[in-house]
Amino acid sequence: MKRLIAALAASLLVATSAAAADSAAKVTIRWHGQSFFELESSKGTHVVFDPHLIDAYGRTEVPADVILVSHEHNDHNQVEAVKNYMKVKTLHGLRPNGNRLDWNPIDETFRDIHIHSLGVYHDNVKGMQYGKNTIFIVEVDGLRIVHLGDLGHLLSDKMVKEIGDVDVLMIPVGGIYTINGSEAKKVVAQLKPRQYILPMHYGTKVFDDVLPPDEFLDEQKNFKKLPTNTLEIKTDFKPAEPVIVLLDWK
Repeated sequence: MKRLIAALAASLLVATSAAAADSAAKVTIRWHGQSFFELESSKGTHVVFDPHLIDAYGRTEVPADVILVSHEHNDHNQVEAVKNYMKVKTLHGLRPNGNRLDWNPIDETFRDIHIHSLGVYHDNVKGMQYGKNTIFIVEVDGLRIVHLGDLGHLLSDKMVKEIGDVDVLMIPVGGIYTINGSEAKKVVAQLKPRQYILPMHYGTKVFDDVLPPDEFLDEQKNFKKLPTNTLEIKTDFKPAEPVIVLLDWK
């Protein structure tokens, strides 16, 4: 009798665990080249980061409920890439202040998503070369997803603390206008993302204005390249170390 009860309990535990795994929320991320990402929450809310209209990547119109623009360079702020963009909530990380652009602090909730911004620089000389930039921290389905925009420098301890825990990190690696591959590795070490690292803003076969991701990927072991632009993230995914995923832009 005891063995039967134990067996039934074990079966129930397995069934419960399987059901929990099946019920884990899923967040979908799609990459459209450069720093243009589209995030879809488990409840269907769409967030678009840094849309562009670079011809080499094709003219893709995506759905969105919120558009996030890290800075006002034309490969990051082309909201026209979003369907019905005039009716979509757009949050700009920078705002005009006289004849310059200053950070525009954002800390708000939209539907099932919380969005927080952090002001940083586009270069390593406090914006004297390329200006200011915004990091967006998006909390959705229990995950913290961080888009670094065109980050141009390593982070201070204060910045790392304000960003906090990171589950998914979207990080520029192509150099020239942002941190390069070796600097990106240092930023990853600073932020310690737990699930995924998604390189962005790097040169591809169709667009080579910046460097390819080779320097960042060199000697990286937990890395995979997908033949698609889509990554589905299960919120209960707990790898021993973060997975670097190189998405296709198509």
